[in-house]
Parts: sequence; C-alpha cells; structure tokens
Amino acid sequence: MVDVIIAGGGPAGLFLACELRLAGVRPLVLERRPRPDLSDKAHGLAGQVVRLLDHRGLFERCAGQAAPAPAPGFFFGGLPLPLHRLGQDNPMYLLPVDQRDLERMLDERAAELGAQVRRGWDVLSFGQNDERVEVVARAPGGAETTLTARYLVGCDGARSTIRKQAGIAFPGLSDDHVVDRTALIGPSDRFHVLPGGRVAIDGLGEIPAAFHRTDRGVFTLLAHDPQRPLVNTAEWEDHPAGDFPGPGAPMTLQEMEHSIQRVLGVRLPLSAPPEGAPTLLRRQCGRNSRLAERLRQGHVFLAGDAAHVSHGPTLNAALQDAANLAWKLAATVQGWAPRDLLDSYESERHAAAERVLLHTQAATALMAPGGGVTALRRLLAELLDSPDNLRLVAALLAGADVRHDMGEERPAAPTGRFVPPLEVTTADGRTRRLAELLRQARPLLLDLTGGDDLAATAEAWSDRVRRVSATAAGQAPAPALLIRPDGYVAWAGADPDGLKAALTRWFSPG
Repeated sequence: MVDVIIAGGGPAGLFLACELRLAGVRPLVLERRPRPDLSDKAHGLAGQVVRLLDHRGLFERCAGQAAPAPAPGFFFGGLPLPLHRLGQDNPMYLLPVDQRDLERMLDERAAELGAQVRRGWDVLSFGQNDERVEVVARAPGGAETTLTARYLVGCDGARSTIRKQAGIAFPGLSDDHVVDRTALIGPSDRFHVLPGGRVAIDGLGEIPAAFHRTDRGVFTLLAHDPQRPLVNTAEWEDHPAGDFPGPGAPMTLQEMEHSIQRVLGVRLPLSAPPEGAPTLLRRQCGRNSRLAERLRQGHVFLAGDAAHVSHGPTLNAALQDAANLAWKLAATVQGWAPRDLLDSYESERHAAAERVLLHTQAATALMAPGGGVTALRRLLAELLDSPDNLRLVAALLAGADVRHDMGEERPAAPTGRFVPPLEVTTADGRTRRLAELLRQARPLLLDLTGGDDLAATAEAWSDRVRRVSATAAGQAPAPALLIRPDGYVAWAGADPDGLKAALTRWFSPG
C-alpha cells in the first residue's frame, strides 16, 4: 500500500508528487497519457504562485534567473494596471513559461525526488472505507489492477473521473456566446512589435499588443518568441456558417485570419511557424466557470481542474492547491496532524477558487462589446487611478487577497497572508533570501527576536518545525514568523504563548 495515489500526471499531479516526496511521503502518480503532453496550453504563471515556485528552487529552473521581481504592469479585463505605482506592495509576479515546459521540468523534479510516475495507466474506478482507498486502473497492456493507498487525489482534469465517481457536483456558469481562437504563427512583415507593449499593423497603425478591444471583439498578439508569435481573438457575435464549421471541426489558419479581419477590420495574412516548431491552432467555444461543491469526500480529494475551471489562471490555482494539500496529507500520514487539518484544505482552497471565478467572470464581462461595457470600462479606469483600488485589484489577480483563518492577530501582523519576500542573515553569518530557507517544504519558524524565549517554546516541535535564528536585512513585518510549508504565515509576533497556540493548532501538541 502506498501513501497517496494521484490520478493525473499533469502539472498539478506532478507538483503534488514533488511536495509529498519533500515531506517524506510515498506518492504514486497514475497518468493516462503514455508520454508528456507537448501541446500548447498555458503560457505563463502570474501572482504569488511564482514565488511559491521560487520557494522550491523551481523558478530558477524555469526562468534561468535566481529570483522573481514584481511585474511593473499587468491587465484586468483588458485594462492596463500600472503596478509599478504600488512599490513594495506589488503582489504580482510573472513567469513566462509554456505549460509543456513546466510539465517537463516537474516530471524531471519528481524523478529526482524519487516519486513513482506510471504513464499509460488509466484510472477506472475506486472504492474507500475508513482506512484506505482501493483504485482500479488499467495498465498499458490492458490488464486491470487494483492498487491500495491511504488517500486518493484526483488531478485528472475538468472531466475528472474521480470527481464524477465520488458524486461531487460541478456547478457553475457557461457563456456560450464567446468564441476564442488562438494560433502560433510565423514571423511576418505585416506587423511589427514595438517597445512599450504595442504593435504596428499594416493598414491599421499602432494598437496595444495585448487585449485590443474593438466593437467586434478582442485581439492580442504576444511575441515572447519573435519567431513564433501567439495571436488570439475573442468574438461575442455569431459567425458565418461557412467560416465556422462547428465546434468539433479542426481549426485552420484561414479561420484565424478571418477572425482577425472581423475584429480589427484589416486582413492580416498568417503563415505557419518555422518548420519543427510546436504548432497551435485552437478554437474554444464558450467559457466555463465551475467549482466543485466540495473538494473532499472521505479519503478522496480534488485538486486543479478537477476541482475548478475558468477562463483564467487555472494553472496558478492548481499548483497552489497541490502545495496546500501536500503538507496536510503528509502530516496525517506521519501521524502528527491536528484532527481538522485535512478539512482546512477544502475551506481554504474553495475560498481561493471562488475568488478566481469572480475575477475571471468579471474580466470576460469587461471585454464584451457594447456601449454599456465601454462606459463601465471608462469608470473602472478612473477608479484604478487610486492606489488603494489598484492594490485591491492586484491582490485579487495575484491570489493574495484570500486570508486563511489563522486565529487572533495584531492588526499589523501578516498572519494568514503569503509570506513576504525577505532577505535575512542567519546565525552562520550568511545573507540569503527567505525563499532559500523554504526549499525543503518544511514548517519554518523564522526568529528575528535575538532572544531565547521562542526557541524554548518551539523546542517541543523541533521534529516537525525548523527554527532559524536570523536578522532581517530590511524592515521585517514582525519579530518572528511561523511559516507553513505552502508559504502562508500561521503566526507572527514575539509572544511565546501565541507561538505555542499556533504550533499546537497547526502542528499538534509537541
């Protein structure tokens, strides 16, 4: 019997496996596909999930640089957000990375950590009792096998077999009036990417490269790779039957050209990417926003797209699901979890998913055609001139506006928030980023008090909570921080009694 079976070996399942291995738990990943998916899907991560990857040393492996920096700007509903105005309060970080490259990196990392990943295994059904889950899976040769684990996590996508067999409803909204088209194309002399996030198109002139809204739809051109620009359109109107053969028909470059012409009013001939480059021609009819009614049933959990889908940062949310769930499963497997620890996964991540659905639905509404929407956009743009409003929207998009319920706190303390980026000097005289102290996904007590009171209190938890005595290079938010493995601050302050209460609540009596 293994500790945890993970159904689905996409980014969520692989990251969950990595987190479980760091916590000393034995996961088994069962992935239906015989090999990693090389198709084009997401093209980047945004928000505090970027810093989460930095905590594990994975940001550098994706970006080729040591540390992320706050993004100077972003978009909400196609409206530009001048995030540079927020200074140190800017929660938005960006990591441009194709999902296929992220998945490949996570697959390599899982292998390094000794996680077992079986490809070509199709999960068919499961049953559970009070102690274990029995999973029936079809092996690559076609034979059915029953596998046993203490827990099962469904990371098997929006059409999740695990969710359906668990009888968990997946309510939400569908906007069937929107058709999104996306294509990777080759370079062209008909458009020129300009500094400042703009593009010049022959016959049209200069327009914003991202989310250029017209009265017929939205156009975006992203040129992170100038040899393989990415174009996207969103249209709300009905389409000529001859140009729109139906949701199941393959999309063509000609269909993409016609869509761009409808949105922009000019013809933009398109060519395929250079030979050997990954290709992408995708049409998505309708936008879904759905959230599972619950994320847990007994010993079975849902994470990633199996738990929530939206036309937005689903990959961001999926990786944070994995980080939140992994340490709680590990604590339970290892026997030191508080009674209600696993229940907190559902309460915390369900609330976070609700916020994702809120802002993705709002963003879709803000880009729709119509004079009323145009007026609303003008009003919202004026409101975003206020730094306070800008800060609120940035936190919403970054996933930094959901506070976890972690008990009493001082008004200025960061309890319940994702830990801020800090630079500290440890007792051995080394100066390092706080992210470097979180590589092993263990609970961390960062003690900046310079005294022994907190050390004496934390001693009884030394088998599960690492204590680091340090001084902060800049102004720290509190004299000491108790940081959960998923990066959230469980307690902040200098009072030993408060620390003891937080240690007991999250990590059981010492």
